[in-house]
Amino acid sequence: MAFCAPTLPVSPLCRTLASISPGGFFCSYARFLGLPVWRSPFSALVSRADWRVKSKRWSRGRMLFSLSDELNSSNGSPVDGHVKMRKIVEHILLLRAKEGLTDVEEKDMLDHLYTTQYQMSGIIAISLGRMEYPNPDNFTHAVYMRFQRKEDVAKFYSNSFYARILKEHVTPYCYESISVYYESEVEDDIIPIFRRGEDYNYGVECMFLISVSKTASAYAVEDALASLQNIILDFDSNIVQATQGRNLNITDSEYTHAAVIRFPSIEALKIFTESPGYKDIWKLKFHPITTKVLLVHFVVDPVGTELM
Repeated sequence: MAFCAPTLPVSPLCRTLASISPGGFFCSYARFLGLPVWRSPFSALVSRADWRVKSKRWSRGRMLFSLSDELNSSNGSPVDGHVKMRKIVEHILLLRAKEGLTDVEEKDMLDHLYTTQYQMSGIIAISLGRMEYPNPDNFTHAVYMRFQRKEDVAKFYSNSFYARILKEHVTPYCYESISVYYESEVEDDIIPIFRRGEDYNYGVECMFLISVSKTASAYAVEDALASLQNIILDFDSNIVQATQGRNLNITDSEYTHAAVIRFPSIEALKIFTESPGYKDIWKLKFHPITTKVLLVHFVVDPVGTELM
């Protein structure tokens, strides 16, 4: 049987919620601090010295950059450099809603999960929503959260407020869930860290969950993940932000690794998943070392609005 890369049917309509804050405030604050303001990671990077990223590549757990000062130099000679990164922790919660869940019940569940960011410390970004299309694991809803550090995730789970939200507003509507969280890095700038501004107001939140075989070598796993990162970098103009890492919550999930990719649109998601390079890495790199792969996504729309 031929191996196919994980893909999803896509639709312009998904009812979702997302974290929205006034992007102008973050841009103004960043400029006040003298920080570079990036509209999109990597693809539009401009430093105070007016250096641009000429090329980039993921290799053995490190992001390698070649910078060019062509804006200020007539010869445009490349200069080796790097972008300062900040560690963060990505958290994914997948839910299986009970059959017959009403719109009112769904809104109650998602609203209360969404407002945890205002009641609990440590959450620096959040989005959540419903997947319209079925998936092999029959998950119906996803919640994405970003924390500053691993300790914040532990505090989150032990918080009585979160336990009450689950008991009163999630468990009555869902019969099962799994959670995954992993440590990754993003550019050390207020906009990519907090995922605020116009690039994050809309788009598609895409989540990859991967179960690596116990017999897979460490080198093969690293090579596959680096290949995924490189294809992401090749499509950086169609990607707002991407992270990946090893699941630190193995006891609650069979998945060993995960990735979160924010696309600016459904069209960008399709361009990425239908590309030959994407299909090749899943066939050549991931298929030999994985026992299971799950790809889910939901469309992000500002809170308080509805896609028509």
